[in-house]
Amino acid sequence: MKIQIKQWLSKMVVVATALFAVQSVMAAEGPYELTQKAANTLFADLKAQNAQIKADPNVLKSLVRKDLMPYVHVNYAGSLVLGQYFRSTTPEQREKFFSAFDQFIEQAYAQALTLYTGQEAQVQPAQMNGDSQASVKVKLMQSQPVNLTFQWRKNSKSGQWQVYDMSAEGVSMVETKKQEWSNILRKDGIDALTAQVLKAAAVPVTIKK
Repeated sequence: MKIQIKQWLSKMVVVATALFAVQSVMAAEGPYELTQKAANTLFADLKAQNAQIKADPNVLKSLVRKDLMPYVHVNYAGSLVLGQYFRSTTPEQREKFFSAFDQFIEQAYAQALTLYTGQEAQVQPAQMNGDSQASVKVKLMQSQPVNLTFQWRKNSKSGQWQVYDMSAEGVSMVETKKQEWSNILRKDGIDALTAQVLKAAAVPVTIKK
């Protein structure tokens, strides 16, 4: 099955999982090294669990939870999505939203992985922006190559590099969700958005035939 670019733009996360699944992360490793290591790790996991995934696609959620989510900067990404509405929310409301957003990312990444068919990913050296920000460009090799950019941020407390955003063909996942959800935040508030995000996170993973 061929992946069309518009599918990438709608899901925004098709190979994010394939590039950031790291079982053992050392602060001394940079975004470029982590990207290469992560790709090898997840590709191996996908191959090893291929039969289980075909029998139950929701296995992908467990794989994403184990291999990816500990290394995604969910709270930072979530605060960017909330944008100007962040300050008008309580700490409790934000924590509930971040928890829902965490589950949403897990489901979205797992569903996106059903589109992966073994494409080669070419990783370019990281572009540093100071000491705590970096971007890594990746080209997914297929009939119509897809250009991806992953944004990394160094956690000031742990010193660990974490991913907080990705762009496919120049379209940012964070900015897309920020625009998509801003009307709900403006009209109904963060509690309504959290409920909607939780509902989306609960959708089962399916493989299209």
